[in-house]
Amino acid sequence: MPTDPSHSSRLPVVFIPHGGGPWPFVEMGLPKAEVQSLATYLRQVGQQFATPPKALLVISAHWEEPVATVMTSDAPPILYDYYGFPPEAYRITWPAPGSPRLAARVRELLSTAGFATSEDRERGYDHGTFIPLKVTWPEADIPCVQLSLKQGLDPAEHLRMGRALAPLRDEGIFIIGSGLSFHNLRAFGDPRAHEVSAKFDAWVQDAATSPADVRDQKLTQWTQAPYARLAHPREEHLLPLMVVAGAAGEDRGTTSWAGSMMGTRISGFQFG
Repeated sequence: MPTDPSHSSRLPVVFIPHGGGPWPFVEMGLPKAEVQSLATYLRQVGQQFATPPKALLVISAHWEEPVATVMTSDAPPILYDYYGFPPEAYRITWPAPGSPRLAARVRELLSTAGFATSEDRERGYDHGTFIPLKVTWPEADIPCVQLSLKQGLDPAEHLRMGRALAPLRDEGIFIIGSGLSFHNLRAFGDPRAHEVSAKFDAWVQDAATSPADVRDQKLTQWTQAPYARLAHPREEHLLPLMVVAGAAGEDRGTTSWAGSMMGTRISGFQFG
């Protein structure tokens, strides 16, 4: 996938909070201000481009494989990987086309960097992709490929994955990490979680906006952060940030959104 002169400028990379379940499309009892704030931010993520990206590469917290795996369907289905919601939650559509060509390029870059890779022709977009991106690109007219996390959830390894993918930014590909800076399902709605999430989120903001060498060191050692394991009993929702930070290279991050979800503090970040 050679560089296209019409996309000669390097695209940014982002880490977006994808919220909980089908939050913007189904009534879940969430405060309207929370829903509106996050939805407004997600719309702005797409509106920053004068020329739309050629394609999207999404690293979702909701897909893990033994090796880095890409979706290769021309027309990925929807994977309703949530449960307990009203019937309308299982009728949400986001028919963005896939891109076998981009999937092959992702595998090429990762393989060159020493990663074992695989492909999945059957898997559909999970809710870490189709829910937030239905807000960002409701027309579903940009090709999209999902890349899995790698089992073991090693932060340094995911930073390396991101570094290997950095050339895509010069090829018109918008790299999106989709997760949450706080993800403890048992704590959502607990008033005590606000303090825990606020302190951890402040640490994440500091780490993500530090110079690249400091940022990468902090993210690699994220378990040393205040309340780290209370914020993330399991770190799959934080790992997409590592991939994005790796792809950021020397670009310093900014906190592009800071808000709350079910009373806990969460943030979004952009690099470049």
